[in-house]
Amino acid sequence: MEVENLISEFSSTTENQRKAIFSTIFIAGNKLQTLFDNHIPEVSLKQFMLLSLVRQSKEQLTFTQLGNLMGCSRQNVKKLADALVKKGFITIQQSPHDTRAMCICPAKKVNDYFLNDFSVYQKELCYLFEAYTDKEIEMLFILLSKLYGGIENLEKRIADEKR
Repeated sequence: MEVENLISEFSSTTENQRKAIFSTIFIAGNKLQTLFDNHIPEVSLKQFMLLSLVRQSKEQLTFTQLGNLMGCSRQNVKKLADALVKKGFITIQQSPHDTRAMCICPAKKVNDYFLNDFSVYQKELCYLFEAYTDKEIEMLFILLSKLYGGIENLEKRIADEKR
């Protein structure tokens, strides 16, 4: 089945469009992860996302905070962090705010990676959005930001049902 056929089939009702949007998000995430993991050396997409958050943060973040930002568990962040420690990208230190918590700190290799190795691939990411106008990028940004609100709403609803 071709993508155009799927789009046509799912465009008839709002309910079908919701299903298509949900499926698209899932499939797009998988495709991007596969492309990234097979093309960018040294780190996986999930490791890259963790490095990006650690690098951009103005303060040291704990495993729990990073898990919340990435939408995964603290244990998943720990697995990613352990691999990145072995590769020399980060260090793990005790939190200055909570002696029970551990923080991930960027090592010098992170900046070197982003400035040298990843800059080549960052240009390639432009291909992902080359079909969009600046206005469409702005609208997509707004809509994806609203999606976070929907995810939080769903999380709350599920948590309430468990009680």
